[in-house]
Amino acid sequence: MTFLETSPTLARALAEHDYNDPTPVQSAVLAKEAEGRDIVVSAQTGSGKTVAYGLAMAANILTDAGRMAEVSTPVALIIAPTRELALQVERELKWLYEHTGARIISCVGGMDAGQERRKLAYGVHIVVGTPGRLRDHIERKALNVGALEVVVLDEADEMLDLGFREDLEFILEATPAERRTLLFSATIPKGIATLAKRFQRDALRIEVAGGTRGHADIEYRAIRVAPKEIEHAVVNLLRFVEAQTAIVFCNTRESVRHLHATLQERGFSAVLLSGELSQHERNQSMQALRDGRARVCVATDVAARGIDLPNLGLVVHAELPHDAETLQHRSGRTGRAGRKGVSALLIPVSRRRRAEYLLRDAGVSANWSGPPTIEDIRKLDQARLLQDPLLAEEPSEDDIEMSRQLFAERTPEQLGAALLRLYRSRLPGVEEVTDPGNEFERREPRSRNYEGKGQEVKGYPGKGADGGFQGKKVPGRAFKAGRDGFSGGAWFRLDIGRSKNADPKWLLPMLCRKGKITKQDIGVIRIFDNETKFQVVAEVASQFMANMQRPGGENVHVERIGGPDAGPAEPPRSRPPRNEHVRTDHGPKHQSRGDQPRSASPNNGKPKHPSKAERKNRPRGGA
Repeated sequence: MTFLETSPTLARALAEHDYNDPTPVQSAVLAKEAEGRDIVVSAQTGSGKTVAYGLAMAANILTDAGRMAEVSTPVALIIAPTRELALQVERELKWLYEHTGARIISCVGGMDAGQERRKLAYGVHIVVGTPGRLRDHIERKALNVGALEVVVLDEADEMLDLGFREDLEFILEATPAERRTLLFSATIPKGIATLAKRFQRDALRIEVAGGTRGHADIEYRAIRVAPKEIEHAVVNLLRFVEAQTAIVFCNTRESVRHLHATLQERGFSAVLLSGELSQHERNQSMQALRDGRARVCVATDVAARGIDLPNLGLVVHAELPHDAETLQHRSGRTGRAGRKGVSALLIPVSRRRRAEYLLRDAGVSANWSGPPTIEDIRKLDQARLLQDPLLAEEPSEDDIEMSRQLFAERTPEQLGAALLRLYRSRLPGVEEVTDPGNEFERREPRSRNYEGKGQEVKGYPGKGADGGFQGKKVPGRAFKAGRDGFSGGAWFRLDIGRSKNADPKWLLPMLCRKGKITKQDIGVIRIFDNETKFQVVAEVASQFMANMQRPGGENVHVERIGGPDAGPAEPPRSRPPRNEHVRTDHGPKHQSRGDQPRSASPNNGKPKHPSKAERKNRPRGGA
């Protein structure tokens, strides 16, 4: 199939932008069985979804001549989860519909709402916006959705994750019932399936082949690093790959700020994206990347949602993502439109097994190596210098005359050395790094089958030689899951126990699925009559709790606990310690009877009381 089968005006725009063959998702939405139907499409980020639904909705909004009819209200509405994605979709649709006479605007938070209302009043064909701003315009009667022919939900799973369910339902209920609804999502969780069933009619389910696998045009690299050399490894990796544009992911705002400052100090032209920035600051950062003034973007996952960086050739995971889906979303920003890309994971020794499971769950294989060394980078610098376009340019007369003067005063070796120094002075510095080597010997992940199923363990967690248990028997049954035990984990409580048939056979998969963690992140599971307590590795505890509190899925109550309720840190003593007397007044201190020394006398060291005869004969007034 070719793009020539689409509208002539769209085919012309595609040819002008070197779109020759459709991607799998574009072919799927243009197939005969999808024509005119509601569709639910599952496809990866970067697979060409924007052009896909731009082509799919053309049959509903273009005339036979491939032009837009003159209308006063919108005929197509695209809903996106973030400002950046909405603005990106607006840019894509403008060039795709360039020859149709379509008027396309965006309505997103952080922009001038008054200006958006004036554009809507003037008359538009296609509106692209975020759920909150679109709902605001509908409630203010600025956006009339009564004549919509097509509604598109882009990245629907992210919109639900960001809490836009209520806004989406409000918008869809306000649109005509006979509209066509196109739903695009990287994954189809239960919430998306429920939304599709409620607001779509006889929807065609399209799952693009390979949608759950890694991108074929992405090379995955697993870089072994020493724990204290992660920032140095980022610096060397950026110098080694030297992509036109690169993005470095961190898990927290503080990490983003710190790494951004480090890169700027080393001489990189870097910008940052985090939730602390205003919309104006975000726009400035994105514009610097698009026009080439900045080469590196340091960002968190949430702040980077929906952004599309031009010529992005390198994705660096300075901190490992929380799950395989996040790994794919991060990596999917490179390797687009047939271009090759690199996704590099920096892996400290303590996180090796976690990284192996992430890669396996994502369905990708990585090349393992140490970080680029100073010698590796210097060799590349020399090769790049010899291939520099400046050396291939035809010199001018002035250049030749200046060269003669230089050769008259300096030797060729001196001039060559000066050229090298000048070339290196423009490059960011490199760092001394080490490869953990044999300490990091890679092993295949152990089988993730349930371990110790049905085993009753006597004791308390955290003190046994096997990382398990010792001491007296505790009420309930304790099971080891995933790891052989770890210290410093966080404890949680579930409101289900033996009375509700709680069993690790289904508890463990449920916790991993809803909490978006792996079995290796769960330590001890203790099942009681009416509750269950379990341990989660500290690094993922906060994200696990946030995922468990999201709506949808299993209806269970989880709370974080600590202290003795989670299990004593050590077994109880065989006999309680002797109570000590503690005084609360400020009088003279007296020892308790139990603290006084014992003597070998019959009275056990107690003073002898005088008899009545002795008291009678006692001398008076004497000392």
